[in-house]
Amino acid sequence: MKKYAGWMVVSLFIFILAACGSSESDTSGDEAASDQSLYDQIKEEGVLTIGTEGTYAPYTFHNDEDELTGYDVDVAREVAKRMGVEAKFKETKWDAMFAGLNSERFDMIANQVGIKPDREKKYNFSIPYTYTTAVLVTNKNSEEISSFEDLEGKTSAQSLTSNYSAIAKSYGAKVESVEGFNPAMQLLANGRVDATVNDRLSVLDYLNEQGESAPVEIVDKEEDASETAMMFRENNPELVDAVNEALKSMKEDGTLEEISKKWFNEDVSVK
Repeated sequence: MKKYAGWMVVSLFIFILAACGSSESDTSGDEAASDQSLYDQIKEEGVLTIGTEGTYAPYTFHNDEDELTGYDVDVAREVAKRMGVEAKFKETKWDAMFAGLNSERFDMIANQVGIKPDREKKYNFSIPYTYTTAVLVTNKNSEEISSFEDLEGKTSAQSLTSNYSAIAKSYGAKVESVEGFNPAMQLLANGRVDATVNDRLSVLDYLNEQGESAPVEIVDKEEDASETAMMFRENNPELVDAVNEALKSMKEDGTLEEISKKWFNEDVSVK
């Protein structure tokens, strides 16, 4: 009986040692996985996950067949292709876009994100791939606003976190929060706001689609071009470098210009 009990103790001891060894092995595996860079994970999985609105024509929107398309979508897909991975898009409202990036729902944002000093403190950016200007848009029936200076005390429809909201506020406008370009145009067309400050290329696209029936018009524009780029969480230099290399090669071989002219009939990738 004593001999049997002794064997039981030895067996239990061996089992505990084996369990400890297994635990240490699992832990080291987890640590190895956590040490893997985001870029390495993307290459291993073969997928670059991209946050975008899907409601911001002509940059990112759904066509008549309900397919996601647009300038930013084409650029991002080509970037992923040159990285040797698949582009996977996750559509998110603009005002939740940065939170989605922070929570790692996607690896980068492709949605005409302007490069701003306050954003550069929290995020990393690729090299610019679009240059555009801000324009002031009013209802055609409005006679009170003809320049940015006239925005003082007026109501302007803006996405709160966009560059254009900051411009409207800088001229003294009261901002009416909207979730993107189309809602801003709807409020303006219905006379529920006085103006909107927005992207020139998006407004021109809207006016071209509406034709003579367009209820709004551009009354002023800023001369300084803003730069837009892909945006990333901090501390992912390998991913930023890979995207930059793809964008540089697209500029050098004319692909970026080709995509630009497809959507705008001009090269918006240069100043």
